[in-house]
Amino acid sequence: MSYYYFYILFSRQLDIFYIGHTGNLEERLRKHNTNHKGFTGKANDWEIVYSEEFDTKSGAY
Repeated sequence: MSYYYFYILFSRQLDIFYIGHTGNLEERLRKHNTNHKGFTGKANDWEIVYSEEFDTKSGAY
């Protein structure tokens, strides 16, 4: 069975929270912490401060 996740990240560097959803929490965090053009690419110290698991994709939204 696949699970979906709602998550909240925090960056100390930017002093800001980020909210998202994904089907693979570990991989998504890794991508947030890599250099890319998106909003979270501005920092590489994102950490999960909250996550919740759902049985359906719509539940994680």
